[in-house]
Amino acid sequence: MHEPTSRSPNLSRRYFLNECRVGLGKMAAAGLLSGAVPGTNVAAQDLASNPLAPKTPHFRGSAKAVIHLFMAGAPSQIELFDPKPTLTEFEGKPLPPSVIGDQRYAFIQPDAAVLGPQFEFEQYGDCGAVLGSPMAPLGAVADDICFIKSVSTDQFNHAPAQLLFHSGFSQPGRPCLGSWALYGLGAETQNLPAFVVMSTGAGLSGGTSLWSSGFMPSLYSGVPFRSGSEPILNVNTPSRFSEDVQRDSFELINRLNAERLAQVHDPEIATRIAAFEMAARMQTSAPELMDFSNETQETLDLYGCDPKQDSFARACLLARRMVQRGVRFINIYHSGWDAHSDVKGNSIKNCQTTATATAALVADLKRTGLLDETLVIWGGEFGRTPMVETNPALGRKAGRDHHPQAFTMWMAGGGIRPGISHGATDEFGFHITENPVHVHDIQATVLHALGFDHERLTYHHAGRDFRLTDVHGKVVEELLA
Repeated sequence: MHEPTSRSPNLSRRYFLNECRVGLGKMAAAGLLSGAVPGTNVAAQDLASNPLAPKTPHFRGSAKAVIHLFMAGAPSQIELFDPKPTLTEFEGKPLPPSVIGDQRYAFIQPDAAVLGPQFEFEQYGDCGAVLGSPMAPLGAVADDICFIKSVSTDQFNHAPAQLLFHSGFSQPGRPCLGSWALYGLGAETQNLPAFVVMSTGAGLSGGTSLWSSGFMPSLYSGVPFRSGSEPILNVNTPSRFSEDVQRDSFELINRLNAERLAQVHDPEIATRIAAFEMAARMQTSAPELMDFSNETQETLDLYGCDPKQDSFARACLLARRMVQRGVRFINIYHSGWDAHSDVKGNSIKNCQTTATATAALVADLKRTGLLDETLVIWGGEFGRTPMVETNPALGRKAGRDHHPQAFTMWMAGGGIRPGISHGATDEFGFHITENPVHVHDIQATVLHALGFDHERLTYHHAGRDFRLTDVHGKVVEELLA
């Protein structure tokens, strides 16, 4: 027992917390390191050595991987998925006031004239799915797809709507869907990033926040892949460095990082260690991933892919190759669907770029036996209006404005019920009339496919538990196989 000192009667808080050998900080650290990380079945010390160690979900999910094909800018459901002959009858006239209600739009007036569908529709597959002519290539896999024609969102501008779809919140700062998947499941591969992002077309309104881990450790963020032989910058060893110098440098940096991690237990240091180790492994794994020489010409033709050219088709084929190598979550963004003018030409152009490759991805996943455990998601941030957008001052004509009340998206594989159409809209394509599905319901259903109760998958931050669906959302049971 220590003798009392002159400081004993007036011990400071700092002395008790920092100088005392058994202060609260040390006791808390010991407690953290001795047990499992909250919400997981993985001990903290295991996460320190392997922060993306595989974890067990709440129940056995139907999907192990997700490929999210995000059509940024919002495709027109009226041209591609949801035919409305009544719009042809009303073309050039305003919609009835009872339909419009008090709805307001960014670029058109509520009394704007109706624009009829720009394409013919046909039925495909045994399920009888109806598709506009630009989307005809998708008909080859219609029986594998679940079309959801009654999706709605709370946002009518691009960036907030994109953020809401990805993170459950309309402002930056929350973890995205891919980050939640990694946080809950960990990684199956140690040689490639578990969450990969690829982008074709123009820029994204939501920016990098769409694949950010938000307030979670940055370890859970998506890793952007570029085209070419060096998909990630600064992975290849500079020519002036020998293998011995690189190895010695890595060992020194990792030793210093490990010492610091043991002192402060900062998860960002664990992220840094994992990033260095991944970079070293990717010097071998990344070139192998990007080498298409073992793909048959038949497969390349199926996608419409030239391996030497950056394209949406090439990204889709890479996504299949990534799933084969254990990548958990893949985002492919294709921008350019924002058809404020010439919705017909916009739909043709974007479908020529994406429809064949999208159908090929579904067919190829099925052929290789991967579709059963890979969830494919296709859609944009909202839909397009039945009314026309024409604005000579902006050089716009025959376009459609943003429409958050009702739009179409689809899913395939990963335990989703194939060959069905879920939900319906009214004769104008304006309001949902059957089986409404909110964006939060989509998120809850995706997490369910991965093996999670969306209300129980939480992350503690700023004094409360957050979840992807926050206080909304329900699993759409009718979509499940």
